[in-house]
Amino acid sequence: MIRLPQSSCNNTSMTIPNPNPDNALDAEALYQVLAQQVKAGLAHAENVAIVGIHSGGAWLAERLAQELQLTERLGFIDVSFYRDDFSEKGLRPDVKPTQIPFDVDGATILLVDDVLYTGRTTRAAINELFDYGRPARIMLAALADRGGRELPVAADFVAKTISIPGEQSLVLQRADDGRFSLTVDHV
Repeated sequence: MIRLPQSSCNNTSMTIPNPNPDNALDAEALYQVLAQQVKAGLAHAENVAIVGIHSGGAWLAERLAQELQLTERLGFIDVSFYRDDFSEKGLRPDVKPTQIPFDVDGATILLVDDVLYTGRTTRAAINELFDYGRPARIMLAALADRGGRELPVAADFVAKTISIPGEQSLVLQRADDGRFSLTVDHV
């Protein structure tokens, strides 16, 4: 399903069936593509840990950790205090705690985000990770890459590159049954 804006003067949206026959925004299908890329890319990696960026990246990381049997080496990160626009936007009311229950030093960290856009969230997450130690390597996985980079950041694993206008956002949602959906919302 794709949620498209009802009008350009508000933040409401409506849900319509996905008109795209190749299911470009079928989040479950995209997750399967991403999971296969990650499994292949980490097949020979050692000391692997997964860190999901709240909230969408955390949801993806939880499922990836289960599939890769890495639930003991799963962490979550909230980059709110590390963002370079913190002084402009302030603190979000839904800040979640960062939880890194493993030694970061020397680890191969799979950093997981739902949508890669400007690269600023990734930069903030890397800065925060280094406060916990010095990983041997950080690899980035994203369900979708929408372009628009402002920093030199690229994902090692990405299920789909999707072009949407700057005034729209791509939002991952998780249903009560754990299934993912992607929506396009007007900002």
